[in-house]
Amino acid sequence: MLRVTALPLAELRERTSEKWREYPADVLPLFVAETDFPLAPAVTAALQRALDLGDTGYIASRPPLAEAYAAFAERRFGWRPDPARMRSTADVSMGIVELLRRVTQPGDRVVVTPPVYPPFYELVDEAGAEVVRVPLRDTGTAWELDLDGIRSAFEDGATAILLCNPHNPTGTVHDRDSLVALAELAEEFGAAVVSDEIHAPLVQPGSGFTPFLAAGDAAGRVGYALVSASKAFNLAGLKCALMIAADEQTNAVVRALPVEVEWRTGQFGLIAAVAAFSEESDAWLDGLLRTLDENRLLLEDLLASRLPGVRYRIPEAGYLAWLDFSAMAWGDNPGRRILKDARVALQDGPAFGEEGRGHARLNFGTSPEIITVAIERIASLAGR
Repeated sequence: MLRVTALPLAELRERTSEKWREYPADVLPLFVAETDFPLAPAVTAALQRALDLGDTGYIASRPPLAEAYAAFAERRFGWRPDPARMRSTADVSMGIVELLRRVTQPGDRVVVTPPVYPPFYELVDEAGAEVVRVPLRDTGTAWELDLDGIRSAFEDGATAILLCNPHNPTGTVHDRDSLVALAELAEEFGAAVVSDEIHAPLVQPGSGFTPFLAAGDAAGRVGYALVSASKAFNLAGLKCALMIAADEQTNAVVRALPVEVEWRTGQFGLIAAVAAFSEESDAWLDGLLRTLDENRLLLEDLLASRLPGVRYRIPEAGYLAWLDFSAMAWGDNPGRRILKDARVALQDGPAFGEEGRGHARLNFGTSPEIITVAIERIASLAGR
């Protein structure tokens, strides 16, 4: 069984990415969604070969990326999208903006489901639309889409929804029935669904992930998906994502995007993504998922013993933990005190929307040792 383990802290501090350069060296950075693991060997080999060849030019007009992703999705999710209905771009956020610009008119309203990835608010604005907030429903044991609230938003004139599937920051994997119902709602009101599925490769086994475009016929008619290897394989800086359609009319929208949208794809990002989505990387990804499973359970144990007042639900996907510090009485933005006094950097909860007050997001895509030290530091603020 392949094990994927994080690099030592001393080596991590040699990195020059945002995670390791935003704060001084005495701060443990568990905020931005980067991981601390070595690259998958197939990715390293592909990039090294490209360097050896000087293969640093423009992306080709017929790259193998779409076919690689289609095969990956079939192996991992039991769904094979049509490679002819995919186009690449620099990253998921760019793809979201480009698609929203084409499925909405200036001033249209777009539903988001907070607490949600903070750039969603800015991406809707960049596309010329306005945000309509329909928060996730907290059932007491899980979060789910508020389909009644989404219906009301559509009835009130919203023309699209920006879906996060799996959801960031809660790690929720929306169930198939909810996605089918959402697609049928969107079709009833003539609305579009733009689904950010960047965390999909990180769904834990048994969580039942359904790609939105695989959630029934209506989903194919109203939906667009955006996918990338960047979160699972830590490739964000290389710039590559895919926009996917599943219907003739939605594919026409994707095909009509200017060629420059596709040419913004990074050559190294494309090379790395093809290697990441190859069958050769499956064992590495399985090993990563086992490591993340151990880390999410370790975090649960540490919080129970050291910070029992912090509410935490084990995420079904990803390496991000949504922590509720409300009972600690550390204010609307507990991350600020934690950074100042415990020297641990978490992602501020209020950035995810009003529902993030009293919360913070913790990245556990690192070593057990770093997670343990971070929780010990935070627990010291509570006198435990």
